[in-house]
Amino acid sequence: MPARADCGLMAAMPAEDQPDLFATPGDSSSAPGAEWPAAPRKQPLAARMRPRALSEIAGQRHILEPDSLLPRLVKSNQFGSLIFYGPPGCGKTSLAEAIARETGCRFVRINAVMSNVAELREVLAIARHRPETTILFIDELHRFNKSQQDLLLPDVEDGCVRLIGATTHNPGFYVNPPLLSRSHLFRLDPVSVDDATAVLRRALDDPDRGLGLSGCTTSDAVLRDLASLCDGDLRRALNALETLILSLPLKGELTSAQLEVFAKERRIRYDADEDEHYDTISAFIKCVRGSDPDAALYWLAKMLAGGEDPRFIARRLVISASEDVGLADPLGLPLAIAAHHACDFVGLPEAEYALAHATVHLACAPKSNSVTLALAAAKAALAQAPVQSVPMAMRDKGGQASKRMGHGVGYLYSHDFPENISGQDYLEKPLRFYEPKPVGFEAKTAERITHWRELKRQIQARDAAKSPANGKPSR
Repeated sequence: MPARADCGLMAAMPAEDQPDLFATPGDSSSAPGAEWPAAPRKQPLAARMRPRALSEIAGQRHILEPDSLLPRLVKSNQFGSLIFYGPPGCGKTSLAEAIARETGCRFVRINAVMSNVAELREVLAIARHRPETTILFIDELHRFNKSQQDLLLPDVEDGCVRLIGATTHNPGFYVNPPLLSRSHLFRLDPVSVDDATAVLRRALDDPDRGLGLSGCTTSDAVLRDLASLCDGDLRRALNALETLILSLPLKGELTSAQLEVFAKERRIRYDADEDEHYDTISAFIKCVRGSDPDAALYWLAKMLAGGEDPRFIARRLVISASEDVGLADPLGLPLAIAAHHACDFVGLPEAEYALAHATVHLACAPKSNSVTLALAAAKAALAQAPVQSVPMAMRDKGGQASKRMGHGVGYLYSHDFPENISGQDYLEKPLRFYEPKPVGFEAKTAERITHWRELKRQIQARDAAKSPANGKPSR
């Protein structure tokens, strides 16, 4: 960020003597199309190769097509506040800087990790007295707490600043609703392998900003493999290319063998307790539910490689065993619980086998959500209708007081009747929630339930025929 100055001191200084906190060093013009200074050679390759215009942005065609909303807003210079949401290295900062260049706006960059309320107040106070439009770019916007985000609202509302926020976290969870409602939200995707490969080739050949002066060469296939290793993170791909080229002699050649050695140190992008954590476990459970053991094993391997807590994975398998497999395979739940126990008893890395065992079993098991649906129906009935009293026959008759009140009178002991079906109702107003599905082990349950319901119906019909209303003694 440009050097800071005391706001009170600046207010007392003549306008012509006030330092320009918003100007880029070496920039004497703010007109659209003005030439920005070349990036210092000491900067990393990813910084030197940063796009200087929207047309140079790699990928993101879904928001950068000529007729799309964002290019039209920038061309007319009529946009308000913007929030860019996407994974690391997809071009959020590059977009912000390119927009500032193309619109000729003053550009102030703040990193929410290092900034504080005092600095934010100062920047906003200065922006209010600037005649030109100020773009306030806040990187890692999700790091600002609620009070810091609220501090932006008045100036964003009044148009004193145009906020451009960049975040890798879901704005719906990390950006205050009032600020989010005042901004246009654009989601950025990971950079595709083709787009990343093209940027790597340009960086390798560019003698001014790239690595062209090294004279090093490589094939498109190697660059494509390098792009694939970086999971859509263009910054990571450029930094990796620079590291590999600097390890070669001048005019050397980067080969597949050298890239293979480099790839052994590859780390999976996986942020614990953040979007990647929730998105991956969601995909994992949906694969188990969808009976795809191969896809489920892939996401399991990703979570384990990313350092996920194996007990968290096991807990989700236990939930899935009841929610998605249910009574179609009664062995699913004890197997999932055993896998959870193994994570504590054995520990990593051997516990991976137990997790894989449970994952494959549940993915290949017949599926039934009849228990899930039955529980939801019971909860709905409890919430939407008056709560039923426990029938007198079902109440506990322990103690003399309970017996005197008639608790337990009329209860029919199920084991005294054929097939343990007495025909008695266990609710004042009988309800039906559980409907077994004809799959797996639950198919037999479905047959038993159907048979028992018919048997109960017959017993109740017979008892009704013997009731006093028909002139016959009751049971």
